[in-house]
Amino acid sequence: MSPRKAAALRDSGGEQDLRRHLISTAERLIAERGSLGLTVRAIAREAGVADGVLYNHFADKEELLAHALRAHVRTVEAGLGGLPEPGSGTVEANLRAQISYGLALHRGILPAFAGLLAHPKVLAGFAGLGEPCGDWRDRLADYLRAERDLGRLAPGARVESAAAMIVGVCHETVLSLLFQGAEALTAPPLGPEAVDDLVSAVLDGIGRTDGTGD
Repeated sequence: MSPRKAAALRDSGGEQDLRRHLISTAERLIAERGSLGLTVRAIAREAGVADGVLYNHFADKEELLAHALRAHVRTVEAGLGGLPEPGSGTVEANLRAQISYGLALHRGILPAFAGLLAHPKVLAGFAGLGEPCGDWRDRLADYLRAERDLGRLAPGARVESAAAMIVGVCHETVLSLLFQGAEALTAPPLGPEAVDDLVSAVLDGIGRTDGTGD
């Protein structure tokens, strides 16, 4: 975007438009290049504004990056489609769909988070921008809770722990690939048999034997 066009945004009463433009620009840079080493100057140049303009809309770079990171997650989620509704299909098939969604989500967003591990202020700001029950982990727990209420899971099913198990596997699987380099993320993260094993572990448990305690 040229400086003239950025100025036009301001002149047309578009201070909020300019704020959104800065977030959108930072989001695009995170998606294209990752967040590691992303500077105010790089964002401003890409947005077509002077460096100091960012501070008219954000307290600091960390606040802008938190908004851009949240926008990036929403963009990735929007491209993944919907999730199964409680009571539809089978619980087994729905959990496979949830796992596929989680793997794709983590594959889309973890590279951006990897560059911000040394910036806790950005991560805290990102967390503060979340909506209640808006993250996939919350929606997964809500799905399992609804299936329990419908009687398709045991009355005492520990849905929060089950959700944590599924999210943890998705996170660890994609993170392990990320440690191998960006190219590794193009490979299928988890095979069908491994997904089936995870679904079985969630639904059936690991089957403690009688001799290992109560």
